[in-house]
Amino acid sequence: MYYKTFYAFDQKTPVPAVIRQYTEDDFAELIKIQSEAFPPPYPAELLWNREQLHNHVTRFPEGALCVEVGGVLAGSVTGFKMNYDPEEAVHRHTWSEVTADGYLTTHQPDGNTLYIADLCVRPKYRSLGLGKELVQSLYHVVVEQKLQRLLGAGRMPGYHKHSPRMTAEEYLAGVVSGDLADPVITFLLRCGRTPLGVAADYLEDEESCNFAALMEWRNPFL
Repeated sequence: MYYKTFYAFDQKTPVPAVIRQYTEDDFAELIKIQSEAFPPPYPAELLWNREQLHNHVTRFPEGALCVEVGGVLAGSVTGFKMNYDPEEAVHRHTWSEVTADGYLTTHQPDGNTLYIADLCVRPKYRSLGLGKELVQSLYHVVVEQKLQRLLGAGRMPGYHKHSPRMTAEEYLAGVVSGDLADPVITFLLRCGRTPLGVAADYLEDEESCNFAALMEWRNPFL
């Protein structure tokens, strides 16, 4: 059972926080958090429902984590195991394909890779660094389960502002070089993730022009 206590910082003020596995008792609040974290134009049908959340906590509960701040549920991260071959063009997959539309029936108990299906934090808590803490908690899962890597595709919500004059690959390169900043990709770089490539038509996402950046974190102990 994953359970981590730490202090988040509201500017200069330490605030008690906990990261733990989420359970059925959290489902209603997790669904509410999704709607707050991903407002329109993000497609409402891509937000979690109770059946999906039930699959998360039954198929791979170690990858179903949430964070509480002062006793209030503030965000969550969800991952599952898959087999990944770096030689294959895995970046051509879509979110729907790899996550089975969020139901995680694609979970492979003997997989070598932890794949992030979702990360969300309530907007009013985003200045506390909770997203980074959630991602790092999945790094702990990777190490504990002796997996090779954490893998996931990050949205590129700033890309639509640049799409008329550059490709998605050029945009990602600009973010990595520091010439551009992206709310999601820059955050993931700060979390220690490394880009592997760009996935086209990964997710119906107007701001990202349906592109996503496939990014990994390698287990340093293997």
